[in-house]
Amino acid sequence: MKAGTGTMVWIDCEMTGLDPEQDHLLEIAVVITSNNINKILETLELVIHQPDDILDNMNSWCIEHHGESGLTKKVRESDISLEQAEQLIIELILRACDQNHKPLIAGNTVHADLAFLKKYMPNMVKLLHYRIIDVSSIKELMWKWLPNTARKAPAMDDILESIEELKYYKKKLFSNVKD
Repeated sequence: MKAGTGTMVWIDCEMTGLDPEQDHLLEIAVVITSNNINKILETLELVIHQPDDILDNMNSWCIEHHGESGLTKKVRESDISLEQAEQLIIELILRACDQNHKPLIAGNTVHADLAFLKKYMPNMVKLLHYRIIDVSSIKELMWKWLPNTARKAPAMDDILESIEELKYYKKKLFSNVKD
């Protein structure tokens, strides 16, 4: 693939816990950027309806934090099913991404999100490249190898902050890369 070709599909999910075998997706944010991450092409944020029995069985961290943030209430009020959410994301990817080059999935600790997506949105995952751009891996290397230049970033709960963080690492570590 030619340098600079293709797109990145940035994904951030909120779940009822961290075990894809027993927990469920609550919210998914998707931002599609150019490979050089200088241009946001599309965005989408979806809250997925879950029944009370699933919400009542969240772990204590999720009950507290999703309750305080208002996400639990939004999930109860949402009329978007898991299947509808997957279809909307598929349509977004097909519209925004070059179909000749599968887009890379990107995000912070995105492997955890990908485990849920493989289970709950397998048709969408088929559209993505098997390789992952995980910003948290680069963050860990910066802290270990270049502690004086490591960014002291806040919790990366916002996908746009993840994109900005990768831009920072690109500038610090890959400064010879041309856009």
